[in-house]
Amino acid sequence: MTPSIRNKLEQLLERREELMALLADPKLQTDIGRFKAFSQELAQIDPIAACFQNYRTLEQSLHDTNELLNDPELHEIAQNEITHLKQQQEQLEPQLERLLIPPDLNDKSNIYLEIRAGTGGAEAALFAGDLHRMYLRYAELQGWQVEVVSANEAEHGGYKEVISRIIGSNVYARLKFESGAHRVQRIPTTEAQGRIHTSACTVAILPEVKDINNITISKEELRIDTYRSSGAGGQHVNKTDSAVRITHLTSGIVVECQEERSQHKNRAKAMSLLQSRLLAHAREQQASEQANTRRLQVGTGDRSERIRTYNFPQNRLTDHRINLTLYQLDEVMQGQIDGILNSLAREHEMEQLALLAQQVS
Repeated sequence: MTPSIRNKLEQLLERREELMALLADPKLQTDIGRFKAFSQELAQIDPIAACFQNYRTLEQSLHDTNELLNDPELHEIAQNEITHLKQQQEQLEPQLERLLIPPDLNDKSNIYLEIRAGTGGAEAALFAGDLHRMYLRYAELQGWQVEVVSANEAEHGGYKEVISRIIGSNVYARLKFESGAHRVQRIPTTEAQGRIHTSACTVAILPEVKDINNITISKEELRIDTYRSSGAGGQHVNKTDSAVRITHLTSGIVVECQEERSQHKNRAKAMSLLQSRLLAHAREQQASEQANTRRLQVGTGDRSERIRTYNFPQNRLTDHRINLTLYQLDEVMQGQIDGILNSLAREHEMEQLALLAQQVS
């Protein structure tokens, strides 16, 4: 543990004691605003302070046990105890560091998963379909629920564009680093000479906006069109203008939904997606400004960035942001992506800790 991070932890421990004293003061009970603010602050720092207190207790135990090493009769017992205490310390340090990292308020959010075929024509569309199935299988393994919001199927299979809503526990936390350009190298079924072709798709992970008050949209900024759904639905598709397309005139963002039979439900889903895109757009602008002074996350998340390559002839996957290479592409395409996601999360944690160390030093 670096001295600067330890100093930060010491300050948090002192602040917890100060807050507990303030909240115990009967005079504060009448000031609802301050009482609520102090209570929220205490709830935020208490897990970190409690963990650090345990860490300091281990340190004191180590110090006391080290003094027993000079006693020949207790030397072996003390040595075993020291080994045990050091193991506990080693387990507690990364836990402390993770607790220090500022939480991402969107981590518990549901998401919109957007996949679009890029360069490569029909092969890119097929790959978009493969990626969509990969994420859906991963969602199934996690016990998440998936709703397809809109799908523009390609002529030879796959998708030109497909947008899904994924609902579950910590969906954004697990998938937030998947945004970017995904490249595929493989031999298309239509390739007579066996040549490897390179295609690409873009993936965007957007946290669902829970509080619609976060995004203010005036009616004058919207153009709402209805049309007949082109997907499944039998005779209903041909009779009812249930599909909804919403254009945000100010930004030019267009969203649509045609999966529900109810125009009201399609409109609600399209508005939710629009809010998420507008919020993501605002965050991208902010991140672009901040990127001149520091790097905030693993990769930039920019959709034009090639973040990963899927090489089918070699059964190889490479994530270019963290130099991770796996020869398990067949398993990955079946939704076995925890290893990749965990590696990305660890890299992100290390960068956040390095940034924290700079801030407190």
